[in-house]
Amino acid sequence: MKKILFIVCLLHIGVLRAQTKPDRELKMNLNDSGTHYMKATFTGQIWARYNESNPGTTVGGFEKSNTFDIGLRRVRAQFFGKVHDKVFVYTQVGINNVSYNTPRRSPIYFHDVLAEYYITPKSLQMGMGLTAWTGFSRFASPAVATIMGYDAPLFAQATNDATDQFLRKFSVYAKGKLGKFDYRIIASTPMEARNSTVIKTISTNSDFSFRPAKLQTGGYLMYQFFDQESNLTPYMTGTYLGKKKVFNIGIGAQYQPDAMWHWNNTTQKDTVTEAMFHYAADLFYDRPVGDKGAAISFYATWMHMGFGKNYVRNLGAMNPGDSIAAGKSSFNGTGSAYPMIGTGSIAYAQLGFLLPKNALGEKCGQLMPYVMITHSNFDRLKQPLNTFDAGVNYFIDGHKAKLSLNYQNRPVVNATTLKEYTRKNMIVLQFQVAI
Repeated sequence: MKKILFIVCLLHIGVLRAQTKPDRELKMNLNDSGTHYMKATFTGQIWARYNESNPGTTVGGFEKSNTFDIGLRRVRAQFFGKVHDKVFVYTQVGINNVSYNTPRRSPIYFHDVLAEYYITPKSLQMGMGLTAWTGFSRFASPAVATIMGYDAPLFAQATNDATDQFLRKFSVYAKGKLGKFDYRIIASTPMEARNSTVIKTISTNSDFSFRPAKLQTGGYLMYQFFDQESNLTPYMTGTYLGKKKVFNIGIGAQYQPDAMWHWNNTTQKDTVTEAMFHYAADLFYDRPVGDKGAAISFYATWMHMGFGKNYVRNLGAMNPGDSIAAGKSSFNGTGSAYPMIGTGSIAYAQLGFLLPKNALGEKCGQLMPYVMITHSNFDRLKQPLNTFDAGVNYFIDGHKAKLSLNYQNRPVVNATTLKEYTRKNMIVLQFQVAI
């Protein structure tokens, strides 16, 4: 109760201070100069969704060829700031994926808790804690309140809820800026795989090992040609809506020895361990166009994912299905899931164009149509897969209040032939409020 009262008080104080601040920050100064401070933010993302179910999908034991649901995709509150000239603290609490088929009164929990020491003001800071400082690509740590589409490219969070907590791990890290270079280097102790609900028992196909995890290392390096991006927190902006001119190229990698295991065959069942090794290169371009408030945003990445022999994981965010009818399953599994992560390669691109401010009339917000394409080539499957998304954002007040309408067309893979044999659609309307 005391913790809840403290959070409420901090938000209340921030609101009172924000009334006189044009950027509406929820900020409490801890000294007269304002160099020591605490800030608070809040983000809520609410989905209303229609989904064509994967074959055999059931809800509560009843087959459903399609579903409609409303749920909380994300609810987050951040509390962070400088408490000393050389000490920065960051915490985030929240909850993900609360819908009709999740347990009642699902508890909020800490996503992040870290402390950071400034060795130098710009070139080197070091920290530790439960954190999203991670490699190996830009959107391995997405700033979810600023993503361009209705959701982040989730495959970039390669170990999500397998050996981490929604991408966060217990880590020590170093980060900073050296001229136009921005870097992060991380060493993590992965969470125990045996405590995860998304990992299967050992078989001839690779999955995360239940043996004690070895140290995981990673990093990401960017060269920023134009405007510099903030590295105060690990989360990287999806689009600046024309407020910055950004052109970055980046490379990254993530490595963990003996992270995976499988049997060499079903007869002898000798256990083989393999390293997990991912690497990626990406490009981010985001800038204003003209003088009427228009902007363009583009991101592209190619990544190699190394999870060991024939690893594939199906993912469906806030999955509306809960099981599969006997004898009717596809490789995808239930609901909205499809093969999203696996050993092999992924190429991904997203492109959006923010229409000028006068396109809808004065003070009527802005529209941003966008497209997203994912091309996956996983070793276990017999052919590459393509997933297509197209949508439009309506920015009522920038990222602070926006509606996103997204159409997705995804592949469905036959469980026997391991080839695509049909496709399914999903439509999502998201309402976001961010303070």
